Amino acid sequence: MKQSNEAIERLNALKKHIFFELLDITGRVFIVVRYHKDVVIGKRGFLPEEKEKGIVLVFNKRMKFQWQEWGIEATLVFGTQTEHCLIPVDHIIGVYSPEINTQFLSLFDTDKTASTYKPSEENTETLQAKEETKEKEKVIKVDFRKKG
Repeated sequence: MKQSNEAIERLNALKKHIFFELLDITGRVFIVVRYHKDVVIGKRGFLPEEKEKGIVLVFNKRMKFQWQEWGIEATLVFGTQTEHCLIPVDHIIGVYSPEINTQFLSLFDTDKTASTYKPSEENTETLQAKEETKEKEKVIKVDFRKKG
């Protein structure tokens, strides 16, 4: 089991390295994220087809995101909606760049091993609190009483 955990750690470091190399070379990078309960895509979540096939997310140099030890924390735009996302590196199964026709796939099943890579409960709880506050801010109070 120790060998598997070491393999996972090295594999995750490789994913990060490839991500940043492709980002540096082309200015943007695509990742494929498989569905898992630890992956947070804001309130949007995964669509039924994405639960089956995964979701493709695009990052570019101008975006603000952080690659933490456990994975990526970012605010991403889906149509007109912004969603706060927590993407554990364990669930990134592909990193690619169509500009230079380069891809890296890792289909290693980390669920069968004791992975330590996932967002802390604090990050998840903070995200949930932010989403609730955001929803409350969207409520508009209208006074329908007749004036005058």
